[in-house]
Amino acid sequence: MRSSPLGIFLVFLKLGCTSFGGPVAHLGYFRAELVARRQWLTEASFADILALCQFMPGPASSQTGMAIGLLRGGPLGMLAAWLGFTLPSAIIMTGFAYWVGTLGDLSEAGWLHGLKLVAVAVVAQAVLAMAQTLAPDRARATLAVAACLLCLAMPSPAGQIGAIILGSIAGVALLPRVSVPCVETEALRVRVPRALAATLLAAFFILLFGLPWLAALSGSHAAALADTFYRSGALVFGGGHVVLPLLEASVVPPGWVDPDTFLAGYGATQAMPGPLFTFAAFLGAVEDPGPNGWLGALIATVSIFASSFLLVGGLLPFWDTLRHRPNVRAALRGVNAAVVGVLLAALFTPIWTGTVHTAADFGLGLVAFLLLVLWKLPPWCVVVFGAFAGWDMAAIGIFG
Repeated sequence: MRSSPLGIFLVFLKLGCTSFGGPVAHLGYFRAELVARRQWLTEASFADILALCQFMPGPASSQTGMAIGLLRGGPLGMLAAWLGFTLPSAIIMTGFAYWVGTLGDLSEAGWLHGLKLVAVAVVAQAVLAMAQTLAPDRARATLAVAACLLCLAMPSPAGQIGAIILGSIAGVALLPRVSVPCVETEALRVRVPRALAATLLAAFFILLFGLPWLAALSGSHAAALADTFYRSGALVFGGGHVVLPLLEASVVPPGWVDPDTFLAGYGATQAMPGPLFTFAAFLGAVEDPGPNGWLGALIATVSIFASSFLLVGGLLPFWDTLRHRPNVRAALRGVNAAVVGVLLAALFTPIWTGTVHTAADFGLGLVAFLLLVLWKLPPWCVVVFGAFAGWDMAAIGIFG
């Protein structure tokens, strides 16, 4: 069943306003809203899309949203999903660029700490639900634990990719004997012709190698800005937190952004819902020389996400065919189990270790988990609860 671009935009706009906690937490919000509540796709299809997006460079959570938008509404649906999820934080970060230096340290705000604790509960709920569906037997549960241990031993994008590769190999070798429910082979109805998909993939590489040449030939700072942020989105594996040092190396040494301003924007980004890649909006707005302001923010934001559009639109049609071949299906069952392990490792670090420090932290996170899992409250309601509870607890001195 298709959805209108406006309907997709509004659903992802709500997610863009309420999805705090970073890329892994975003996937938890996506699963709760799009799989569990709206049933736009099955758990297995969601995991298959996530597996593909984990392999691709760029922001995995944003690319997962783009892919779901593409499935529900075609290319316009993909654009609507990206706009809805990205606009709130991009607008806030652009506004912050105009007022940087006048605000306090958001990283110490009680309401933000409450939101981070809600993110712990959201990810825990997602891991539990996905484990019940994607790792229900001993073989796949063992594979999920092995993937988790590998990610903990190698806390880097290389560890995550290694876990997924391990899952695919183990799937082919060990899992064909496991019965496969029909739902696991449901077709992804991708509305992108193969010729157009191949063109999009070609465009990805043309821009990757052509933008540096264009920037050097034209001497235009706008072209250099587009090239810098396009390469940052196209070459980074591991999502938003990994792109931040790459952006620092790209904009601070040339003098486009001073180090203090960069760090101020970095702190504000942690408080935003939606994708961390919208840090590009802040950098594009404050960088010097121009274009900067809202135009620089627009160029930087579009450029850093452009490669994701090309990769999702170019790879998803071929992925849908490949995933139905017997060996690929077996590999995917292993990959899906490994994805559960990857999320489990991420739940521990950086989410748990970076957020839960005291008994009060654990208590608020536990209440949020109770509201999500047993009381079945929508995630956005729990987000509001977490913000108010965190603010109140900080005010009376329980936090900090």
